[in-house]
Amino acid sequence: MKKDLWIGGEYRNASSYMKLKNPFNLEVLAEIGMATSEDVLSAIHAAQQAQVGMADLPSFERAEILEKVAQFLKDDREECARLIAMEAAKPLKAARAEVDRTIMTYTFASHEARRIHGETVPMDGAPGGQGRLAFTVREPLGVIAAITPFNFPMNLVAHKVGPAIAAGNSVVLKPASQTPLSAYKIAEYFHRAGLPAGALNVVTGSGSKIGDVLVKDDRIKMITFTGSPEVGRYIRENSGLKRVTLELGSNSALIVDDGVLIHQVIPRIVTGAFAYQGQVCISIQRIFVHENIFDSFVDQFVSETQKLKTGNPLEEETDISAMITRGDVQRTQEWVEEAVNNGAQLKLGGGSEEGIFKPTILVNVPSSEKVSCEEVFAPVVHINTFRDFSEAIDQVNDSKYGLQAGIFTNDIHKALQAARKLQVGGVMINEIPTFRVDQMPYGGVKMSGMGREGIKYAVEEMTELKLISFKTE
Repeated sequence: MKKDLWIGGEYRNASSYMKLKNPFNLEVLAEIGMATSEDVLSAIHAAQQAQVGMADLPSFERAEILEKVAQFLKDDREECARLIAMEAAKPLKAARAEVDRTIMTYTFASHEARRIHGETVPMDGAPGGQGRLAFTVREPLGVIAAITPFNFPMNLVAHKVGPAIAAGNSVVLKPASQTPLSAYKIAEYFHRAGLPAGALNVVTGSGSKIGDVLVKDDRIKMITFTGSPEVGRYIRENSGLKRVTLELGSNSALIVDDGVLIHQVIPRIVTGAFAYQGQVCISIQRIFVHENIFDSFVDQFVSETQKLKTGNPLEEETDISAMITRGDVQRTQEWVEEAVNNGAQLKLGGGSEEGIFKPTILVNVPSSEKVSCEEVFAPVVHINTFRDFSEAIDQVNDSKYGLQAGIFTNDIHKALQAARKLQVGGVMINEIPTFRVDQMPYGGVKMSGMGREGIKYAVEEMTELKLISFKTE
């Protein structure tokens, strides 16, 4: 199968192609077009040409297009899930859950398309403002560049494309090199749904080559990016006056307080730590457990983790499959070995087989170790102890990241203390930090990024506020 570039509402040949391989068995899935700088400029031009029509498209028509895309996903749920499982090595049951979330994301986007609004402004609240009627409206920014990662190849595309279309913008989408098939599938759905040609363009290939064109072209009015802090910083520093939303990952932490019924929460915590091989921005990486329950927690956590089944992502019983690349397996192995050599205790896992890194549990890990202070993005979690609750909060905050954090506690005062003092974009009380529903505001602080996703909040990021004032007297 050969996939060309999607520009101006049609597939266009690329000058070269790359082989896309299944991360699990390295089987060739397709040949993917590699966009040149000229191809990216052509996509930007197509988006700019389509922008006038998009801005004039009534909100109910934009909503209906988004509703149709959601319906296409419902109709093809199993096909889409298998596509994700093949190109991303996401276990099939997790891939189905992603498709279901993608349906909800486009549904929320269709709702928001119908209720983009401004407000009246009481001009006579200031001297000289009397005799005036003023109100605000929200208008689309224009051409938006969306750059997405491999780990949620449909739903994270939806979180960028959905609100952009809802707000009347046009889009140039650069999906992750490992997961382009999901993006092309979505482009085909939008075309079938009646989206104007050029309003959504998909260009695949070198991230740096495509990204540089998008960052530097003045026709691009906003860049929405999910990926590494290094690339995010580069985009922020080189994008000029473009609006920028960045979601840059984390090393999410969970606090488990004394008195919590750990047998009730451990299955949930194991899911938060190891779902999709830990390749989730808000995957649990650091767990801080009160010293009174530490030993029991570790024993039960190890026992529950041992129930996870590794294997082919297309098999129904698989919980853990291959990491996205063999290079990531090697990196993870090195980080775990470094931690053990520097005093951490290995309780489970620590090795790999055929691209699958086995679920790994470490305890008493120094905070300076990469598996603690960097984003491991792998099925690796460490468990450390604390005595005083304030100490646990300090340990969570001792990070350059701040996306989401979780806490399990029976003490409302500690819950409120955590809500106030944790330096993150979202605090999940009596829940894991990996929790997300697609209408909530989502984003981080510090090196976890800037701006917020979640459809309503993304629409605000993707529109310009205009004030209109009438002198009536």
